[in-house]
Amino acid sequence: MKDGSDLMIYLDYAATTPMDEEAIDVFSQASRRFFGNASSLHDIGSESARLLDMSRRQLAEMLHIKKEGVIFTSGGSESNMLAIDTFIASKPAWQNHLIVSRTEHASIANLICRLERSGYEVTYLRHGEDGRINIEHLRGALSEKTCLVIVQHVNSEIGVIQPIEQISEIVREHQAFLHVDCVQSFAKLPLDEISGLCDGMSISSHKVYGPKGTGAVIFPAIHQLRAPIPNITHEFGFRPGTVDVPSIASFVTAAKNSANISEKELERISMLRKQLIQQLTERKMGFQIIGTKTEQLPHILALTFPGLQGQYVMLELNKKGFAVSTGSACQIGKQEPSKTMMAIGKSEEEAHQFIRLSFGKHTTADDIEKLADCLEGIASIR
Repeated sequence: MKDGSDLMIYLDYAATTPMDEEAIDVFSQASRRFFGNASSLHDIGSESARLLDMSRRQLAEMLHIKKEGVIFTSGGSESNMLAIDTFIASKPAWQNHLIVSRTEHASIANLICRLERSGYEVTYLRHGEDGRINIEHLRGALSEKTCLVIVQHVNSEIGVIQPIEQISEIVREHQAFLHVDCVQSFAKLPLDEISGLCDGMSISSHKVYGPKGTGAVIFPAIHQLRAPIPNITHEFGFRPGTVDVPSIASFVTAAKNSANISEKELERISMLRKQLIQQLTERKMGFQIIGTKTEQLPHILALTFPGLQGQYVMLELNKKGFAVSTGSACQIGKQEPSKTMMAIGKSEEEAHQFIRLSFGKHTTADDIEKLADCLEGIASIR
């Protein structure tokens, strides 16, 4: 995909995606026609309420849950934080033990740090070299005091897929809640099974070609939960504030369009990923792939080039017309090395060598060919 100046090849889809054309049209039309407050009792408000209900129902159908389990939010970060607050509010105070993977999104990691400072006991799960959590560590960490376990489905930096089915079986034995951040996997991988295995899921619009500032937290068994703030009148009592109906309608449109082609797109993206790896190998470039060969979302390819700083590679690619990243967009601008790389046992030097390439629906084989050529030129300076 090119940017507005028609110069850049965009390979940072894990950070955000360009909006789907149909989603833009839906947003524009809904903004004109369905501008009313969905909670207002007049006809204009009722029209917005009907569109909101239809959007909620369609998203629920995608995930095979009841529509009441869909709580619309401002995005993945708020969804994560609202889920954590809800699960804590739904357990007695003595259950103050949280179990969290070390590679969670900043929205979770930062809130967990605050909870730890306020007296919650936190266990940070160990990870293997491929990024998957240590199952035996999870099993041994659970106790009757455990309130909540948090493990993301797909890591945003290296794309590893966690074994949610196995994790769920273990967590269920202790009757703790399980929250799964599905921001990177939603509308790319089938999630109807995941929705039946966890108590909370977070998803985001702008990762699936929808507008920014919109997302949802999914509570499949919402009737068993207690809202963290009482007397809220919106979103079944779980989220305050006037609901952004046009953005939600646009989000659901984009999500459905992505999900409808997800299987075909998964195969196409897998081929592009293999193409790039093959071309880098044929050029005899020294590089390392970070992740796992099998349990891997192909849309994300994490690489290191020994002897080259990831930030240097990213900036050189930017000069040559490629948009890539050195990790999660929420971590950019910080000097600390990738927390995912550190969690899987890499040295600080290796962590600083990390770059992330992420592919999407506008990525072509020609883009991959050009990228391989540029990477070869950059690596030749070593």
